[in-house]
Amino acid sequence: MAKADSLPRGEPESQGVDSRAILDFLEAVDAEVDSLHGFMLLRHGVVVAEGAWKPFRLESPHMLFSLSKSFASTAVGLAVTEGRLSVEDPVLSFFPKRSPEAPSANLRAMKVRHLLSMNTGHEADTTDRIMGTRDPAKAFLALPVEREPGSHFVYNSGASFMLSAIVQELTGKRLSDYLRPRLFEPLGIEGARWERHRCGVEFGGWGLNIKVEDIARFGQFLLEKGERAGSRILPSAWIDEASSVHSVNASGDKPDPSSDWQQGYGYQFWRCRHGAYRGDGAFGQYCLVLPEQDAVLAVVAGVSDLQRPLDLVWDRLLPAFRGENLPPAPEAARALSSFASSLWLRPPSAAQRAMAPGASPAAVPITAPSARKEYSFGDNWAGLRDLSFDFRADRLELGYRVAPGGPMVRRGSGRRSLRCGYGQWEDCVSYLEGEGPRQASCSGAWTGPDTFTMRHFARETPFVTTLAFRFQGDSLRVEGKRNVGFGPTEFPAIESLA
Repeated sequence: MAKADSLPRGEPESQGVDSRAILDFLEAVDAEVDSLHGFMLLRHGVVVAEGAWKPFRLESPHMLFSLSKSFASTAVGLAVTEGRLSVEDPVLSFFPKRSPEAPSANLRAMKVRHLLSMNTGHEADTTDRIMGTRDPAKAFLALPVEREPGSHFVYNSGASFMLSAIVQELTGKRLSDYLRPRLFEPLGIEGARWERHRCGVEFGGWGLNIKVEDIARFGQFLLEKGERAGSRILPSAWIDEASSVHSVNASGDKPDPSSDWQQGYGYQFWRCRHGAYRGDGAFGQYCLVLPEQDAVLAVVAGVSDLQRPLDLVWDRLLPAFRGENLPPAPEAARALSSFASSLWLRPPSAAQRAMAPGASPAAVPITAPSARKEYSFGDNWAGLRDLSFDFRADRLELGYRVAPGGPMVRRGSGRRSLRCGYGQWEDCVSYLEGEGPRQASCSGAWTGPDTFTMRHFARETPFVTTLAFRFQGDSLRVEGKRNVGFGPTEFPAIESLA
């Protein structure tokens, strides 16, 4: 199948979308949500608005977290279409050598559709209990299945891993390799990378890294019911089945009308209000499909309140979709384009009172250390060994050494450095987030007479880490926090050695 062409671009009014309403949505997001990283809005298959909060770039890949699940579900749909399996097949049938000697009735009753719809019968998510093992699929099958499959919804990323394991068992290919000729290449998705367990199976429920436009391409493929550029990739019946409600996930007798997490769950897709559905990843990665509006919204972000961006979509963006013959509005379209191209993640702001009279915000405050200073640290939770500061005229050069294998640096050893701009973002390579090195950007400012505050943004992730360096004579205190996380986001302070 030939590679898909680039998505076409057009002014919003040409596709029946009000530029002013899109601008209203973006202004509200920029003011109320900290922080979206990038977005792309399509109507009738045409990109009518797009933008990135610099230093994020639309051409950069981004961690999708659980939005990956929707791609894993699509891989299962392709395997079903090829006759390799059925959603009614028992899960045990794919793992005869890993099954318990005496599987329970509930385990024997578990089918592929139960993995897809998150109603495997487990009382709680299985992920943490299986991922630390050498063989997560075997560990999954060894767990108690407390309820009858199909009777109880539990969001269960371990079930998504099992879908990936099943595809690999059937095809001999990892999930991404299986999808590449069948989905990624036809949609024009290049450079997709899926993280995997040490057993060799890609995680399925998380770990896919692709670009914003790739998310939009996937959403348009879903909107077109399995077609792309006139070519059939999946039967429309599968798209309908995958996006329909298979699990009721309301907390009470009726769904909360204000929640997009209680409208039902499909095959690794969430149902939404307003007749929409979405793939959804932690901290604000969305592939939002709006069939009634013939529209798709792709978003990557680093937000803690996942409902707020969706509320703004319904309140501010949904009214943008109008009739098919909106008159041109060149001034409004220019205002939208100008605003979308001028978005920035906010760097720390300098405190003017910390500066000498008449000094610029980039200047060193009165009580700053000498231009270059080094500090050593004893044992601490982050494994931080030493820090050095070189305050130059245009940026800070921050040197650091962290013990490998700790929570901050899991790979790499030796001395590293970061470039940090004053009040503006400076690009660098960082080992401070996950399996480094990663492309990052740093910005800082003197936020007090003795405090330099730095924001560190690993651009392919949702994570923005804020570090406050408090200089107290010959000692240094480091305080930190992160915008989002699966655990605590406030870090214990670290004190330098005397």
